[in-house]
Amino acid sequence: MSRSIGTVVRGVRAPIIRQGDDIVDITVQSVLTAMRENGITPHDRDVVAVTESVVARSQGNYATVAQIAADVRAKTGGGTVGVCFPILSRNRFAVCLSGIAAGCKKVVLMLSYPSDEVGNHLVSMDQVDEAGIDPYADVLSLEQFRKAFGSAVHPFTGVDYIDFYSELVRARGAEVEVVFANRVQAILDYTDTVITCDIHTRARSKRLLKAAGAKVVLGLDDILTEPVDGSGCNPQFGLLGSNKATDETVKLFPVNCMEVAAAIGEKLSAATGKRIEAMVYGDGAFKDPVGKIWELADPVVSPGYTAGLVGTPNELKLKYLADNDFGDLKGDALKAAISARIRAKDGASLVGNMVSEGTTPRNLTDLIGSLCDLTSGSGDKGTPIILIQGYFDNYTND
Repeated sequence: MSRSIGTVVRGVRAPIIRQGDDIVDITVQSVLTAMRENGITPHDRDVVAVTESVVARSQGNYATVAQIAADVRAKTGGGTVGVCFPILSRNRFAVCLSGIAAGCKKVVLMLSYPSDEVGNHLVSMDQVDEAGIDPYADVLSLEQFRKAFGSAVHPFTGVDYIDFYSELVRARGAEVEVVFANRVQAILDYTDTVITCDIHTRARSKRLLKAAGAKVVLGLDDILTEPVDGSGCNPQFGLLGSNKATDETVKLFPVNCMEVAAAIGEKLSAATGKRIEAMVYGDGAFKDPVGKIWELADPVVSPGYTAGLVGTPNELKLKYLADNDFGDLKGDALKAAISARIRAKDGASLVGNMVSEGTTPRNLTDLIGSLCDLTSGSGDKGTPIILIQGYFDNYTND
């Protein structure tokens, strides 16, 4: 009889991770314990994933407001600094902004509207339309914004981020001016020294600023790329992907993640006798249909993974086959025909072929990382490790 269950995803509980802990050993032992206690049989191409948060914590990859400020001051000169397109998040940006403010005399904070890059809204697009404002062309002062829209309280957090961010800057002894625009070049009417804080569009923003004559152009990925006064760092992503640890400290995105994933995969493969894939995952990439928030606030979904997770799915659309090629069949005959078609796949890409229409040709690391993030959540589940079985199976696997 054929197997009746396909992909199975399990959250694996682990000890609370502290700086200096061996994240590879903890991950391996937690998975082996879960398998033993729950009668789970390992299989080739099982996937074990660990969240970037505990990897960074084990590495002690932290930085303080003072260390951020020192790097900002050294790289900008410490005068008037434009801070463009930050996301609206206490967790992601509050400590970063405090550090930037502590490293300069004035912050010109330029917020995108009606929402930030990942979908946190200041106002709705309907409100913008009703106000007769063109978000692609109009630059608004704080007074103009308040006159048109009033307060801008986030529906999920209850925070007015305009006031919240302004107070953070003032608390560090810097002056603040808030403007609203969606063309990054608009900041050059206020200062020629800019830190652009967008995540996924940062390369374009930097290019446009440099072409428009900006004197200093940095991204968050250019801050803390090296240790400053004993801080942690991330040579590739800098402050991108950081999270608030305390009011004075951020946990940076982890480093050496490819090596971490490789070590986990190798040790689990040796312990189980099966080929186990491994990855480090961060934010998933999916959009909330109610809040309109696109989850991905990390620079990548997965900063580290084993070789078997490289690529994209190459799948047939079963409902297409059932409705078209085998529309005259049913029951066992339909199952046999579809199974034969799946087995006949030769590994050639199906992109552009109607039989794959509606499948998702995203990177496997993005798909699996998003699955992991949805499973582990960001609260008190206590499952920073995810075990996935059957992800690479198809309809023919027993």
